Amino acid sequence: MFILIGLAVVFGSVLLGYVMHHGNVAVLIQISEFIIIGGAAVGSMIVGNPPSVLVGVFKDCMGLLKGNPYKKSTFSELLLMLFELFHTAKQEGMLALEPHVERPEESEIFKKYSFFTADHEAVAFLTDTMKVLLTGTVDRHDLAEILDLDLERHEEEAMTSTHVLTKTGDAMPGFGIVAAVLGVVITMGSIGGAASAIGQKVAAALVGTFLGILLAYGVFQPLAQACEGTVRCRMAYMGCIKTALLAFARGEPPITAIEFARRNVEPGLRPSFTDMEELIRAWKSTA
Repeated sequence: MFILIGLAVVFGSVLLGYVMHHGNVAVLIQISEFIIIGGAAVGSMIVGNPPSVLVGVFKDCMGLLKGNPYKKSTFSELLLMLFELFHTAKQEGMLALEPHVERPEESEIFKKYSFFTADHEAVAFLTDTMKVLLTGTVDRHDLAEILDLDLERHEEEAMTSTHVLTKTGDAMPGFGIVAAVLGVVITMGSIGGAASAIGQKVAAALVGTFLGILLAYGVFQPLAQACEGTVRCRMAYMGCIKTALLAFARGEPPITAIEFARRNVEPGLRPSFTDMEELIRAWKSTA
């Protein structure tokens, strides 16, 4: 929703200022300029990226309309799920986790936490690591390296949409110049005609430059920044799992492992110690 509000403010402010200077809005409606700039932008994205990436960019942009899904409640749910998982291992032994990590879709623990189970990458990240721990053949220092490598690949993939939007935004002023140059070419072909007709063609050409710059810095760059913000929160979510797993692998008690993971969350999204204490107490009362 804030994305739409922001875009409305950008375009509304530009048009309002233009009208206040007695500008004619109809002059800005140059369909041919939109076709040139928009078509060039879409075409460049198609040339430089496979269909899967283009679909991902579209989904990520649509996802921005829903707002950032990573909230304090999201991390609270994750921490509680990790506590329950580690508590089960402590009480019943590591082998008690085998059915949960082998068939996470059937796990009675995971089923309680809807946001986590809907994130298939996070589920795979956690369960694959737990399988490694169950084998007991990986040193904790090697485990940290494995998790770092995995998270690096996740971050690279998650940042794809940001990179595509940024590069396209960087190219928009150039596409605007292309549209303007074509307008100038048309204008030069009309030299000798009525001054009013030449003026209209020059105005149409300048609209191309205007659109290219406006779309670059008013649309594509902000969308790239918003996608990057979502990626940062997502990586904090995955990093929270990593920190808890490493603490658990060191032999820390479940509550201590959860505290390490909680401190990994940025302050604005981090549930307080008291919040987690109350959640764990409530869970124990129903367990």
